[in-house]
Amino acid sequence: MDYSILAEAYEKIEAESKRLGMTALLVKLFKATDPELMDKVVYLTEGRLYPQFVGIELGLAEKLVIKAIAFVTGLSEKDVEKMSMTEGDLGKVAEATIGTKRQSTLFSTALTVERVYKNLENIAKATGSGAQNAKIKLLGELLHDSGPLDAKYITRTIVGKLRLGIADMTIVDALARAFSGIPGAEDQTEDEEGKAKIKEFRDAVEHRYNISSDLGAIAKALATKGPKGLDDFHLSIGNPVRPMLAERLPSVAEIVEKMEGKVALEYKYDGLRIQAHIGPSGITLYSRQLENVTDQFPDVVENLKKAIKAKEVICEGECVPINIETGEMRPFQEVSHRRGRKYGLEDAIDEFPVALFLFDCIYVDGEDLMGIDYMTRRERMKKAFKESDRVIVSESVVTTEVAVAEAFFNKAIETGCEGVMAKRPASAYEAGGRGWNWIKYKRDYKAEMADTVDLVVVGAFAGHGKRQGVYGALLMACYNPDDDQFETVCKLGTGFSDEFLVELKERLNDCLIKQKHPRVVSAMKCDFHFRPEKVMEVAGAEVTLSPVHTCAKDLVKDGAGLAIRFPRYTGKWRDDKGPEDATKTGEIISFYKMQVKKA
Repeated sequence: MDYSILAEAYEKIEAESKRLGMTALLVKLFKATDPELMDKVVYLTEGRLYPQFVGIELGLAEKLVIKAIAFVTGLSEKDVEKMSMTEGDLGKVAEATIGTKRQSTLFSTALTVERVYKNLENIAKATGSGAQNAKIKLLGELLHDSGPLDAKYITRTIVGKLRLGIADMTIVDALARAFSGIPGAEDQTEDEEGKAKIKEFRDAVEHRYNISSDLGAIAKALATKGPKGLDDFHLSIGNPVRPMLAERLPSVAEIVEKMEGKVALEYKYDGLRIQAHIGPSGITLYSRQLENVTDQFPDVVENLKKAIKAKEVICEGECVPINIETGEMRPFQEVSHRRGRKYGLEDAIDEFPVALFLFDCIYVDGEDLMGIDYMTRRERMKKAFKESDRVIVSESVVTTEVAVAEAFFNKAIETGCEGVMAKRPASAYEAGGRGWNWIKYKRDYKAEMADTVDLVVVGAFAGHGKRQGVYGALLMACYNPDDDQFETVCKLGTGFSDEFLVELKERLNDCLIKQKHPRVVSAMKCDFHFRPEKVMEVAGAEVTLSPVHTCAKDLVKDGAGLAIRFPRYTGKWRDDKGPEDATKTGEIISFYKMQVKKA
């Protein structure tokens, strides 16, 4: 399969601003793809080589890419670097120079998807002495045989900035339409009955994704086997499950009422959510974002080995910093000192010890527990582990009385927790889902809003006066999963120290783009625009109607959206969350309705 087919599809997708249009273009691409290559095409479209949980990063340092472009074109590295600084996109630099300035040779080799994938794979795996030169050579071979458009997207892929604006759920939609076999599905001309069937099939595709976290494997199974290919996917050790998420309510009394009178409450620990896969081949730890963090927490692995009584388990817990002398919990930020370290990890383990508080179990010794009620899952979890001072089953109570629930919440706060998680006793585990079977309740004593929110940085405004030369304020957005878009909800300029403002500019540099991202819905004119990637925790006084912001536009009141009044940065980057994990539009609406109800 010629790589140009992929590059031409990417060019059209990048120019498309509507999700339905993107879906249609993806369907066309998938139908044109050799079924045996479907997994590779989907991974490349996601901007990676493997499922996220495999943990092999593709990104190549821009300096090495500049060397490769210079090598192929005959330009000096300084000239290529200068063009990159002016353009802000090495992909466009490659597009402009490859073909027009490429050094001529007698021979070239066909540029196929297979060849591009193989070279990128070898680049990602190259280590040791001579690795840099090997990587430059492998990339140079591809660029030499590329057309301008091929070079653009190969370069963007290699630096980790594909910029297509495609979310995983858009790929799920496209796969469902491409391989359902339902008349009219591929070109979106199905009748009413067909729409219901497509929705049912699309939900089945999403479920397989939620329990396998591998869109490439699902795509290949569908392309080679049709709808029956979904039967290949089951809960299994080594394939992390997309985590179940919670809704929010403003009081314990309303939670008990929502749970129809009986509720299971757990402490809501302030740590890093961990999904542990324990099997014959060892223990693997995954973060909420399905990143393999096993190497960063070898002490957790050892403690689980000592605690496990079953042979195979998939469980979830919260990795919380603790004071080993007193057993007290420490601030969440201390976990960050353990993340991403290549050196000094042993010192960090001693300085920032952690305990794992287990709160759910979805697989034990070959049995899928996801469809079993919460109370039974909890009992199975207790039997699967022997507790220690480092592996602890979460504190819990089941009650029908609001007073008991209130007392439990107060005890959680006194213990150092964020609040409580309320769970419907009879509920199943809904992978990748958010609903009223889990409800979180936290207390922020510094704000009137019921909870902090996690918002995505989508724009910035130039600083003035003391903030000249840095960002004066950020434009923040929530996520609307129905439209797969980010809707603005506030300007954030409070809670920033001078040091943080300098760090902020550096941290957001990789996301900087020249114009508003197609998935961002905004009526405000920014001085700077960003790809929606970075998530920050924000507190605020209240949610108000807004004539400017686009969050929930026209849903609460015609012509108005919702905005957070007096927002302030809490000091916490949510690196454990992707943009689609940010606070949802529906949650902002809930905050507003809670305030109206109280008033």
